[in-house]
This record gives sequence, structure tokens and C-alpha cells, in this order.
Amino acid sequence: MFDSGFGGLTVARAVIDLLPGEDLVYIGDTARYPYGSKPLVEVRDHARELAHSLVEDFGAKVVVVACNTAAAAVPLEDLADELGVPVLGVVDPGARSLVTATRSGRVGVIGTVGTIGSGAYVRAVAETGVPVELSCAACPGFVEFVERGQVDGDEVLVLAERLLAPIVEAGVDTLLLGCTHYPFLARVIAEVMGPEVVLVSSADETAFALAALLEDQGIGSDGVEIGGHEFWSSGDVDWFVATGQRLLGPELTHARRWVPTAIDP
Repeated sequence: MFDSGFGGLTVARAVIDLLPGEDLVYIGDTARYPYGSKPLVEVRDHARELAHSLVEDFGAKVVVVACNTAAAAVPLEDLADELGVPVLGVVDPGARSLVTATRSGRVGVIGTVGTIGSGAYVRAVAETGVPVELSCAACPGFVEFVERGQVDGDEVLVLAERLLAPIVEAGVDTLLLGCTHYPFLARVIAEVMGPEVVLVSSADETAFALAALLEDQGIGSDGVEIGGHEFWSSGDVDWFVATGQRLLGPELTHARRWVPTAIDP
């Protein structure tokens, strides 16, 4: 799996816990993050480089696009055809869970500027066929707080109150955290939204979708041995390990440097 940086580690954590027998390779593109404010065409090019590397350099049997902005920028079916292996994103699993969890039919999605601006969640929710009233809000600044390790306190709370105000006013009863960084801010987000609002994590839902895909394709591990875990970063490896271990846990003991390789358009 890959992400622009650290947020996808929430997906990695969920996959390690749910599918302990699977080998996992994670690339964090920290030299070029964050993706949320980049043009989608640039994000698409980065995503294709990362996905090709996972298949061609590491022999991945499934590619997980563990970044909402990248998953919104790249047509995943086209990428799967290009790679010759299944490709799973975080958008569709989150959207399906969102419409399943709502009681009132009023739901919300928060994400980066790029993700929300792409309309990916509007399309994904519509494709479920469930008649819901969807409110979306971009939350610039959340990712930077998480990657600085600042996940609570007055400064974060004030920003959350301002950014989430339209969602609160919409009266949603279910909110999808449409960025893999946002589960780290779940406590603050829950405080702003109130106890009646259910928070849905795209990370957890993606792990469940991956488990179902592996079973359907008949390509899951036999579960006899614990899988191996490799972590790579395109940026400062020491910083990646220090920050990533705090976010993921003890599995991230070291990382290696990943170097982007341009591919044909």
C-alpha cells in the first residue's frame, strides 16, 4: 500500500490487526507530501509511480491506495488493468459504510481540499443507490497537525470547531473521516460533533474490504505464519520512522529509502 505520508498507517494498522498472516509493504511518499493541495493530475502521476513500484519491485498481489486524495485522483479500474493486479482504494469502502450506518439519512464527509474538490465521495455515495443527504467539508490544516504530533489541545479544537461548523449545522448523524490522517483526531472531532454522531473510519472499512477481496480472489495467506512488514519512505527515513512508529506501533522499527521512477504516461 502507499500514501502521501503517514495517514495510510491507519490503514496499515487495521490490515495488520485484521490480516496478520499477510505480508505488507508500505511506501510513504514523504518527499512529495502532502497531496491534498496538489493538482489532481500531479497526484495521479505520483500514484501511478508508487503503484507500479509496489507490483514491479515488491511483487504485490494487491495494491491498496491508502490515501483518499490519490484514490480520488486515479481511476482505480484503469490502474488495475494497467498493473494486472486488483487495486483497492479507501473511497468506496468508506462510502458504503457511511450510508449503512446512518439512521436519519443525513450524512457528512470531511477530507482534504483535493479529495473534497474532486467530488469522489459525492459520486461514491450516489453509486450506492441509498437516498441520503450528503454534506461535505474540506479540513485544511488537520493533516499538518497530525504529522506534527499535535492531536489535541485548544489550537486543534478551535480549528475543528471552525472547519466542522457546516457539518454540525447540517445535522448529520454519521460522519465519514475521509482522510486517513483524521482518525488520529477522532477525539477532537467527536467532541465538536457531539455524542449522537457516529464517526466512520475509511481505514477500518478498507481493511474489511481487503479481507473480502482476498477471500473472493482466493489469494489470501494460509494464516500459518505471521506476515512480514516493510516500510519505505521517499523522504527523511529517520523522521519517517520516528513519526511513523508513534502513529502505527511497534511493527515500524526501521524503514528504507524509496526512490521514485518515472513511468510512461
